[in-house]
Amino acid sequence: MRKVIFTVLFALTIMSLCAQVEWRYDRTGIYSTEKGLLKSWAAEGPELLWHYDGLGEGHTSVGIASDKLYVTGIKDEKGYLSVLDLNGKLLNSLMYGDEWARNYPGARAMPIINDNMIYLLTGMGELIGLDEKTLTVVWKRNIFNDFDAKNIRWGLYETPLIIGEKLIVTPGGKEHNIVALNKKNGQLIWSSSGKGDMAAYCSPVYINTQNIIPQIVTMTAEHILGIDVATGKMIWSFYFKERNSVHPNTPIFVDNTLFIQAPEIGAVMLRFKNGGREVEKLWEEVKLDPITGHAVIIGDYIYTSGYIRGANNYWYCANRHTGEIMYRDNKISAGAVIYADGMLYCYSERGEMALVKPTPEKFDVISKFPVTLGTEQHWAHPVIYKGILYVRRGNTLMAYKLIEN
Repeated sequence: MRKVIFTVLFALTIMSLCAQVEWRYDRTGIYSTEKGLLKSWAAEGPELLWHYDGLGEGHTSVGIASDKLYVTGIKDEKGYLSVLDLNGKLLNSLMYGDEWARNYPGARAMPIINDNMIYLLTGMGELIGLDEKTLTVVWKRNIFNDFDAKNIRWGLYETPLIIGEKLIVTPGGKEHNIVALNKKNGQLIWSSSGKGDMAAYCSPVYINTQNIIPQIVTMTAEHILGIDVATGKMIWSFYFKERNSVHPNTPIFVDNTLFIQAPEIGAVMLRFKNGGREVEKLWEEVKLDPITGHAVIIGDYIYTSGYIRGANNYWYCANRHTGEIMYRDNKISAGAVIYADGMLYCYSERGEMALVKPTPEKFDVISKFPVTLGTEQHWAHPVIYKGILYVRRGNTLMAYKLIEN
């Protein structure tokens, strides 16, 4: 009887986890629960089920919980949260305040849905906790004003991280560099001074595995940091500076190593030592330098793109153990990459969506199609949920069918 109860509870837990999509699924870009997806597309692409025009401008991906889609955008310099059902019908909309309307205007951080709450971080530093059902504001605070910090050149892009009752965010102040807030009321739990750098567009990741101290890893303007999740104490730091202090790519943890990328300076692979209390550099490679496209690690290989103002516009595969470049290819422009059911989904900054077979031998494009709907940049990372590919481009959200009838 105990075994039956445990099995049921385990199954319910897995169902609950599968019913929600976080930043890049689980911050790795690997959509591990998606199965039975098409292995090739028609010339015009997979079937477009619907598109919704009315989000406002933005680069945010779609947040998903309880079969609802949550997307932010700006209209007339105000931020709006749109809630849609899986058929593209608008269920609710909320104007939540001022948003980033300067250089590359648009909503930036992905909405996070957790424990009946929605969390929004604006490009202006407003952190808002909403009731998921009513969209009423439960709490709000400005992380720059409250933690003696300043905004950065292109506005905050960070998607906050939730660990238990803690919401982790990076104001970038000298004293309050990284903070943990109570997700229910916004009150401060701990504050870390880190290295005192300004924020740098990075969405943090949580490492909680055997033989390593549970820690948050993120990047600030000049350093990669490991922060004790329980106390906020800085465990280690690694100097990693890009000349414009742009570090938008979430670190990827795999097999006791940490893969980090930034524009212009490329990638570095670190290895944890002494139970996660120290790190050492294994290798670095300047070519692996996406601006916002991130990477995925599949088996022994890293798949990513490089882009320095059009001069290094390639897709790359690299050996994750050595950093050796296996290939580079420019069949499509550099961009964002995710992985599901044995295939890479590469969304280029020029609006090409490609289905690519992951292999270290070549950039094996199986199918591709142009994304012509929407407005402005092709920067939002695609999302897959229950066999549907969601592509956001500015004002428009598109839903493509990835499974057979």
